[in-house]
Amino acid sequence: MNSAIEPSRFSPLRLALAMVFLFTVVLFAWLSFGHVSMTLVVAAGIGAYMAMNIGANDVANNVGPAVGARAMTMFSAIVVAAIFEALGAVVAGGAVVSTIKSGVINPAHIGDSMTFVWLMMAALLAGALWLNLATWMGAPVSTTHSIVGGVLGAGVAAAGWDVANWNTMASIAASWVISPLFGGMVAAFLLYVAKRSITYQGDLMLAAQRMVPVLLGLMALAFVTYLLLKGLRQLVEVSLPVALLAGIIAAFATYALMRVRIAAKAQSLSNDKDGVNGLFTAPLIFAAALLSFAHGSNDVANAVGPLAAIHDALITSGIHSKASVPMWILAIGALGLAVGLVLYGPRLIRTVGSEITEIDPMRAYCIVMAAAVTVIIASQMGLPISTTHVTIGAVFGVGFLREILKANYDRTIREIELHHRAQESDAEVVEAFLLKFEQSPMAEKGELLKELKRNTKAGTGLISKEERKTLTRVYRADMVKRSVVVRVIAAWIITVPASAGMAAVIYFAIRGAMLP
Repeated sequence: MNSAIEPSRFSPLRLALAMVFLFTVVLFAWLSFGHVSMTLVVAAGIGAYMAMNIGANDVANNVGPAVGARAMTMFSAIVVAAIFEALGAVVAGGAVVSTIKSGVINPAHIGDSMTFVWLMMAALLAGALWLNLATWMGAPVSTTHSIVGGVLGAGVAAAGWDVANWNTMASIAASWVISPLFGGMVAAFLLYVAKRSITYQGDLMLAAQRMVPVLLGLMALAFVTYLLLKGLRQLVEVSLPVALLAGIIAAFATYALMRVRIAAKAQSLSNDKDGVNGLFTAPLIFAAALLSFAHGSNDVANAVGPLAAIHDALITSGIHSKASVPMWILAIGALGLAVGLVLYGPRLIRTVGSEITEIDPMRAYCIVMAAAVTVIIASQMGLPISTTHVTIGAVFGVGFLREILKANYDRTIREIELHHRAQESDAEVVEAFLLKFEQSPMAEKGELLKELKRNTKAGTGLISKEERKTLTRVYRADMVKRSVVVRVIAAWIITVPASAGMAAVIYFAIRGAMLP
């Protein structure tokens, strides 16, 4: 069976280590809060399980491109991501979270605090189970959508269909289309610009010395803005103009620094694509760290939010739209992210980094840039967005652009060969023209093709429309694995319904067990 579609192999050691972590969390909760509520002890274990699954599934989006581009080894990526995910969760995870994720249900429809507790426990467990299944199958899915589906399903089971905010659910459904398309278009555009300005030039290293500092400056602009607006928003409220100003300052500083460093480093690099790609390695490591920090600060709420809501409801015997997050709950979320990543993260990291399409450092740069830029733009426009869908959509966009460019280039080469054959040119003439064509910058390639057509006599050398269609089919290269695309998109579509259905069943099971 193709490794790209194999589920993860069972590992007794990993399972044992995961169980040790969960047992430790439950033991701590029992010793600390067992005298208050055993329900809270059980909820702590479920929250830890959810955090582990977020680490196993969602973190791959942050380091997968860098690993696929060989800018980082799997081991170094796991270490960096685990550290910065945990730091983001603890430092900027927030002291207060929303108890109802994304406003999916109206808490006023919930009858009492214990019903709310059972609802949130069912939602948390269902979201974790769905993430576990998706990770096992190698499908990166949205952890936010997983918990949203859980809250929806358990809410409907507890209070009927009227409890749901269906306008909010419609916006979330829209993000299934908006997120990957937006991310894919931005990544494809960035890659095309990079190719036109660097790899399609005659002297690649000279072009790289001119353009790479600009690209890295833009990267600093995007990531500083992204970090201030998303990664640190729980610590400090920053407006878009202030965040952009800080990003612009960082961009100019990065440009000035990298222009000097790249000019010095270029002397020791080969004047080819490998040499150019070497200039993006270090920035990708920084990007992986920053994305991990921002992810930890934002998505830890998917695990600790419901747990904090349960803690708040049990302590106050009430239902509130906001709940404080005790440090012990935040610590469970942070450790769970790290443990899940270390034990089960490599499977999804490989899926994102190498199983969808081949990624090199320049393509990885476009993917991580697309993720940051898309989230910034979409959040300011009020568009629903999933960072998982954006990143995977960016990977798709890069792969499909490669297919288009490869097919066009191969078709052009074939047309040149057919032209010279029609003109009865010698093999040496054909080879010389092709060599000149391949070594020419993009602008000169266009002129060579125009000259070729001008010199062609009417009816000779030019291929027919039907022959062009045949060439298009012959040179269509599948650089994106369709089986992986289908699997991932199918998982996206069923995430909310699947977690909602499981949550409803789990809620009824809990309710049946708890009622006298």
